Amino acid sequence: IRLSTPSVGTAQPTRSRSSRARTRSSGPCWVSVDWSKAEPILRACDLGEGFTLGAFQAPDFESVGGRGLYIVSSLVLQLDVRKRVSGTGSMAEATLPIRRLASVSIDPPRRRTASPLSLTEVKQEGAFGRETFLHAVTSQLAQVMELQMGPAADAVVAQVAVDVGSQMEAEYRIAVGAAERLDTAALAECYVRLKNAIDGGFVAVEVTPTRIVLENDRCPFGDAVTLSPSLCRMTSAVFGGIAAGNTDRWADVTLEERIAVGDRRCRVIVELDGADDPPAPWVHRYTPPR
Repeated sequence: IRLSTPSVGTAQPTRSRSSRARTRSSGPCWVSVDWSKAEPILRACDLGEGFTLGAFQAPDFESVGGRGLYIVSSLVLQLDVRKRVSGTGSMAEATLPIRRLASVSIDPPRRRTASPLSLTEVKQEGAFGRETFLHAVTSQLAQVMELQMGPAADAVVAQVAVDVGSQMEAEYRIAVGAAERLDTAALAECYVRLKNAIDGGFVAVEVTPTRIVLENDRCPFGDAVTLSPSLCRMTSAVFGGIAAGNTDRWADVTLEERIAVGDRRCRVIVELDGADDPPAPWVHRYTPPR
């Protein structure tokens, strides 16, 4: 950075404050920051006459100026000044009392033992195209999150699913012209439509005013879901988030059967306006948006 403002010199701070000095450059000066070490070093160079400083003291209380170096020396870890190697001007260095946050070293394996996307799925599209790419990315992200985060991966998947689910509901409302709160019959239709749109196999097998039961014989994620069971939380949160937005209390979702853990099908139960009792440990509860 090149500056056209006056440059103030620097000094090595000591406990003694027996002298006082001021300097100003009438020419250009340059400022740079070197953060290759733990603390950054701020350097200022000028083309003035050059100067060196020893100890210094705070100015008199009524003094108009002369406090710059005193303030700087009080704020930095180290303050040095020396003449430039070229012989013209001075270079001031201040070590700033801040540290760069440590970065986490991440070195993932270059080849995984199992892939969430089979070559058969790739061939069905004719090449590794857009759909298979997005499928692979989603599945792989879920698998890596489970490995890195454990149970916390469910929370990430759930948040994404609730957000996406609200967009799916908005699209459904536009398609059917629904402006009012959706009842369970409309919710069941919405679920089936959006799941079938992404190549799922959901059907509603039971619909009452407060309960919806859906079954599925085909997971949209295919065999990849067996490597990333947290993807089931995607279904739970999409259904639960949409249901909660159409009730005054909450919606409870139970993943009763799951292809991801070896069941022959998925069976999902959505209950609206349930009891006031806390949900069972295996039930996912979703509250209306605030």
